[in-house]
Formats: sequence, C-alpha cells, structure tokens
Amino acid sequence: MFFNYLNVFTKFVIRKIYNFYFSKERTFTRELTKILGFVPIYLHFYQRAFTHKSINSNKGESIQNFNNERLEYLGDAILDAVMAEYLFKKYPMHDEGFLTQMRSKMVNRKTLNKISADMGLDLFLRQRGTFRVSQSMMGNTFEAFVGAIYLDVGYKYTKKFIIHRILKKHLDVHFLESLNDNFKSLLLEYCQKHQKTISYELLEQSKSHNNREKFRVAVLLDSEQFAEAEDFNKKSAEQEASRLALIKLGVLESEEEAVNS
Repeated sequence: MFFNYLNVFTKFVIRKIYNFYFSKERTFTRELTKILGFVPIYLHFYQRAFTHKSINSNKGESIQNFNNERLEYLGDAILDAVMAEYLFKKYPMHDEGFLTQMRSKMVNRKTLNKISADMGLDLFLRQRGTFRVSQSMMGNTFEAFVGAIYLDVGYKYTKKFIIHRILKKHLDVHFLESLNDNFKSLLLEYCQKHQKTISYELLEQSKSHNNREKFRVAVLLDSEQFAEAEDFNKKSAEQEASRLALIKLGVLESEEEAVNS
C-alpha cells in the first residue's frame, strides 16, 4: 500500500517537473502556477477550460467537443458546494434565507465576471484563440477553470484554492453582506411610492448551450413590458430584470456610469 502511494506520488512529481521545465506548454504552466499556487499536473484540463466553443465552431465534430462547456457545468456545482459550506460555518446563527442570499451574491454573473477579470483569465482565453472576449465569457470561463482544478487535484485542494485564492483575495464578504441587491424589493418600493403596478412574466424557458435550464423574464410596469433579462434561475432572472428596470428609471446607476463616476 505504501509503495503504491509512493509510486503515484513520484509520478505526480515527475509530471509537474516536466510540465514546468520541459513541456512545450511550460510558459502556460508557469503562468497557471502563479494563479493556482501549485504546479498543475494534467494540463489538458486547463487547456480545455480556456477553449471557448466559438473557436471550434467551423471544425469537425470531434474538435467541436473540445471546449469548456462541460467544465463550466462542473465548476458551477463545485463553487456552489464550497460556498454553501463556507457560509454555513461562517454564519452559524443565520437562517437559510440569509445563507442563500449571500451565496447568490458570491456566485452571480457580475461577481464571477469581476473575479475572472481580476485574475486575468482573459489572457488565457486569448492564448487559446479567443480574440473577442466578451464580459459574459469571463464568469463562464472562471467556472470552467474551477472544474479543471477539481479534475486535476480533487475536491479538497479545489476547496482550499477557492477559499484562500478567491474568497480572501478577490471577494469582500463583509461588503457583500451589507450590499442590498434585492432589486425586486427596491423596485416594488419605487412602484408603491409612484403608484405603479408591477408584475413579472416568463417569456421563455429553454435549454442553454450546455443543457442547463434558462429563463427569460420580463418585468411589467402598469401592464407594459419595461425590462427583460435571462438567467439559469427564474428568481435570478427576475432580480436582473428588476435591476435593469431600476437603471432605466434612474434609481440605480449602470455599471458603466458607476465606473466613470
């Protein structure tokens, strides 16, 4: 048993040394190591994590399947699990509603997009051939990156990476705790104050490119469609539609206005 473990450990060490010093992808390995805090073992997982589906759209079927969509699905689940456990232990006196709201703030598109940009993951996307990196790609790429880490080193070390390299470096949990992002509640208050009726309508429910449920929702003011948004969760889509409505009403600043102010 001991010698089997020693053999596996030795193989991992040899592979890390090869990746870092001798592999054709050694520059990629060294850049990854700066972010990960360890030398990756299986580079192909990370290569896939940074390969957007648009790169292979005109290639053969076997090549088309080499993109980050499946890793995105896996990373999303890992993030949810790690964040849920972290919040459960950090806030022992808070109820399920608070924990759910906090997790939503930590893993929503806006937060993940920002984390991905702060980490410089767009550079890896460009290295793999994606020259037009949209804002929406960033959060998806981060999820795929987390999925790659999990397949490379397992749950224990992925959890350690998320807590020590993400939560402590790129997320201000106490700021998120005080942040009021219940846009539905804010919009309802506005409508009550200005004597407007408010309702929500499900415009479309479909499957996304990686087979996840997707919801497109509209917010109606005085029975007229005012703003719409889509997300993988119906409640999240309603929140985003409410946020866009509040921007149109002048109650909130847009992200561009906030950056330039």
